[in-house]
Amino acid sequence: MLVLGIETSCDETGIALFDTKRGLLSHTLYSQIEMHSEYGGVVPELASRDHIRRVLPLVKQTLHAAKCELHEIDAIAYTQGPGLAGALLVGASIGAALSFALKIPALGIHHLEGHLLSPLLSTPAPSFPFIALLVSGGHTQLMQVDAVGHYKLLGETVDDAAGEAFDKTAKLLGLGYPGGAALSKLARQGQAGRFKLPRPMLNSGDLNFSFSGLKTAVLTLINKQEITQQTSADIALAFQEAIVEVLTEKSLTALSRAGLTQLVVAGGVGANDQLRQNLSSKASAKGAIVFYPELEFCTDNGAMIAFAGAMRLQASPDKIWPPASSFTVNARWNLEMLDEPDD
Repeated sequence: MLVLGIETSCDETGIALFDTKRGLLSHTLYSQIEMHSEYGGVVPELASRDHIRRVLPLVKQTLHAAKCELHEIDAIAYTQGPGLAGALLVGASIGAALSFALKIPALGIHHLEGHLLSPLLSTPAPSFPFIALLVSGGHTQLMQVDAVGHYKLLGETVDDAAGEAFDKTAKLLGLGYPGGAALSKLARQGQAGRFKLPRPMLNSGDLNFSFSGLKTAVLTLINKQEITQQTSADIALAFQEAIVEVLTEKSLTALSRAGLTQLVVAGGVGANDQLRQNLSSKASAKGAIVFYPELEFCTDNGAMIAFAGAMRLQASPDKIWPPASSFTVNARWNLEMLDEPDD
């Protein structure tokens, strides 16, 4: 079964072809970072208009790279939510139109489900069940993943997501957009131990997170210092160390409470080197193993949407999936409310 994936939830246009027998055949991605950097963040209207320009050329490019024809596609998977409503409408409308024209099924995929399942594209891949740390600019959550469509929320951020805190702290340090990557790069030059920042909710007893106070602590620290390049690097490192420690300890606690030994990390912050090193080392010491998607699949991409669509189709082999006659998007969509595949 050949599935075309379309991802347009925010500021990346991602297209991919996944075959259930041959695996990922091709994928293309266009990032809007350069366009939005002029404004210091994503401008929703500009994002939507850019998706309109990019989707169909990227579909053609992806098909050409895979040496496939449009009529060979068996199903369409598009991101239905959550995300920017206008951006989601672009992918959903094109996915539905292709479905109707080709007379093939169209599946609306939850963006976070795509991230949760993305490590299954890698080798080695985890097996069900596992704990997933979903950590990005919009979400910081711990989920128990028992099977495709069977997700249990264990904990989440009560304010800023980790990636959002990275971006806001980077702005305080005068770094460019996107701030998270710039801050992580600066932190490599930092001197460990010079500054100590709080570890919010580290000992809260639950699996929730909070990062807005950490950002405030950085602002207080900046106001007390003569800011040099080295001082900025030291603050960046202290901030990163604080977030990494909280994410690591909460993730290991989640594994212990669930009695599981497999942890999956997904989302843009999952590309952070220090987080990967710290998680892998501490998990290994406890007899657990951590799985990460390839770096190119940490950020938003079409491959994870095509793959999630294929997994849903396989999980419900007897379900009838008609071509799209209409479509909707859900800018705010709780993953736990996602329909489970038919048995």
